[in-house]
Amino acid sequence: MTGEPARVRQMWHLLEPLHAVLYYAPEAFDEAAALGYDIEERWASYFAWRVAPLGAVGAEEVVRTFHSFAPVMVERHVPGIWATAAPDAVLAARLRAVDRSYRALFGGRVEGSEFAEAAALARRAAEAAGPGAIGGLGPANSGLPWPDAPHLVLWQAATVLREHRGDGHIAALAGAGLDPVESLVSFAAVGAAPAEVFASRGWSAEEWGAARRRLQDRGLLAADGTATGAGRELRAKVELRTDEEAAAPWRALGEPGRERLAELLGEPWLEVIGSGLLPAENTLGIGKV
Repeated sequence: MTGEPARVRQMWHLLEPLHAVLYYAPEAFDEAAALGYDIEERWASYFAWRVAPLGAVGAEEVVRTFHSFAPVMVERHVPGIWATAAPDAVLAARLRAVDRSYRALFGGRVEGSEFAEAAALARRAAEAAGPGAIGGLGPANSGLPWPDAPHLVLWQAATVLREHRGDGHIAALAGAGLDPVESLVSFAAVGAAPAEVFASRGWSAEEWGAARRRLQDRGLLAADGTATGAGRELRAKVELRTDEEAAAPWRALGEPGRERLAELLGEPWLEVIGSGLLPAENTLGIGKV
């Protein structure tokens, strides 16, 4: 891939790990536990952290905006998470979690000029994100007040940009006629990650199998579950449209600003990846597609 889509995807790949620290860092689990969440598994805090910008919404809204999770899995956590802590308390705690996590990862450099420069550039891009889907996670995060500390600004900008991209990705999947579970099956079929990785989204074997049969009937999957040529072509179109939907912030920042931000993010990206906090394989297919 070349041209603007490649540059847009590069920025997503650089920013995504900086955002995702929230879901895996021990400091984030400490903050979740302090709120009262069970941290034996990560899902209660994951849903709380990610849903809080939407307010105290119910399971139906989360299923719609997250797209990939099975309703039964969402319902195990939502709206129950709001009985533990209100959205405003969760939002305050997630900034504390990011502050502690970034300081543990990057030390005193969070107070340095390069973090401040990166934060300013990322914020400029994030503020240029379009309105996105009604009720989507991009607009919900865009509507939050900006924190003061540069490293928290950087994290929040990364979050706005990745959720803006996610809203566009859901629109691209819908345009391709892929329902939530079909979206995952088709992504596994092109080798983004093993099917077992997608089990984290809570779909039953029966639901996964039915989705495979539907995609086979459309000529998108072979009998062994791998993508046909038509299936690969459809996924490529989905990813291209996703990149196109995510491009506006980077156009607004301009090529010199984007290149400088990419340069500034290189070392923090390597440190997050090298920390071992994030799973080696993920449902986003970063590095695979």
